[in-house]
Amino acid sequence: MALGGGMSCVKYLLFCFNLLFAITGLIILIVGIKAEVKAHPYIDLTDEAFYTSAPMVLIIIGVIVFIVAFFGCCGAVKENHCMIVTFSAFLLIIFVAELAVGIAGYLKRDDLEASVVRHLNETISKYPTDKDVQNTFDILQTDLNCCGINNASDWPNNNIPYPASCCTGHEITTGGVPVACNTNEPTFHHDACLPKLVNFLKDIALWLGGVGLGIAIVQLLGVIFACCLARSIRSQYETV
Repeated sequence: MALGGGMSCVKYLLFCFNLLFAITGLIILIVGIKAEVKAHPYIDLTDEAFYTSAPMVLIIIGVIVFIVAFFGCCGAVKENHCMIVTFSAFLLIIFVAELAVGIAGYLKRDDLEASVVRHLNETISKYPTDKDVQNTFDILQTDLNCCGINNASDWPNNNIPYPASCCTGHEITTGGVPVACNTNEPTFHHDACLPKLVNFLKDIALWLGGVGLGIAIVQLLGVIFACCLARSIRSQYETV
């Protein structure tokens, strides 16, 4: 069934869009994986569900995108009304999901600091006895080159020696027992962890939000193209 010149143009635009759509799916997948890897060590420090769910949502969306792109390409080439409608529906669902991730990434950045402070203050006193808490604080202080929550004195204020992770290049534990360092060592981290961690997680939130919103806008154009093509194909059937 031949389409009119205008709709033929839309058909090929939709096909080209699906190639771009497949590429955006790969971008979403990579961004989701990188966010999951970067945020994973610090997930236990916040009860904000966004930081645990958003990366996985993007990973799932990235995988689904390839399936949706198949429907779009086949539907456009074969001028199959059912495939194009299916493509439009899936694309609209993905658009809403990405839009939700983008908006959540923007809104949740303001709730982050209070959540992180609460968790850090609740767990720091457990450092000598809780292996999970030890691991979390050691990763935090080693990766961000910091010591303590608001300042290094948070450790002695909780009757805990400065952990080895407050110093660069120190062995963290000996036989499972935390090793200490002191402020006189040249590799001691004097910066507080809280501002560094909050900025790090806010960057991830904005990164996820920006990617989600940006790609969602592009995909909205795909929904419009697909709907126009589906309407044209349906009209052709009705006139036969």
